[in-house]
Amino acid sequence: MGIIKAVIFDFDGLIIDTETPSYHAFDRIYREHGAELPLETFAQCIGTTFANAAFDPYDYLQQTIGRPIERQLIQTRYEEIYLEIVGESSVLPGVKGNLRRARELGLKIGLASSSSWGWIQPLLQKHNLAESFDSFLTKNKVKRVKPDPELYLASLEALGVQGGEAVSFEDSLNGFTAASAAGLRTVVIPNEVTRHMSFPGADLQLKSMADMTLDELLAVLERT
Repeated sequence: MGIIKAVIFDFDGLIIDTETPSYHAFDRIYREHGAELPLETFAQCIGTTFANAAFDPYDYLQQTIGRPIERQLIQTRYEEIYLEIVGESSVLPGVKGNLRRARELGLKIGLASSSSWGWIQPLLQKHNLAESFDSFLTKNKVKRVKPDPELYLASLEALGVQGGEAVSFEDSLNGFTAASAAGLRTVVIPNEVTRHMSFPGADLQLKSMADMTLDELLAVLERT
């Protein structure tokens, strides 16, 4: 497929594990209402927005307990628990090293996320990552988020490369589906919430970004 010229990273669950805290926050709310939230069920909304997902945790809670809920009150409670948990989150292993090495190799570096820029920017600043990327594509800049390929197609255009010249790093099925549809090579690194899922057709799947150096990873992908 040719030489790799760019790497494009998802954000939530890949750079910082914001998705496991999200599950634990909703799980606590469900238990407060005498219900259970299966991990496999929640995983359906990872990598996209609730409005675009096959699963909405608020609607599912109503269905499970059999009575209406005050969505705004539940959302406020969720944010309270979530921020308490995610405040302790750190950059996942291997991320900073791979970003640094990508820059040394002269690769273009993009970020493509279904989350909002207002959510991502403070976390990038907090962890000194904002200068690591050449382009930022979030849900604010597209009409359709993952699993639609629009975010990745826009990222490719912003970076000036073709799909076959770029590698995506994803942790979710929605993200992997979007990257594949846009023609990128795909590296999947599932998190605690998505590790039970299968990713048929992924070029490479790792347990952690620290499992391989970027040089090793690129060498493997350029042989495929």
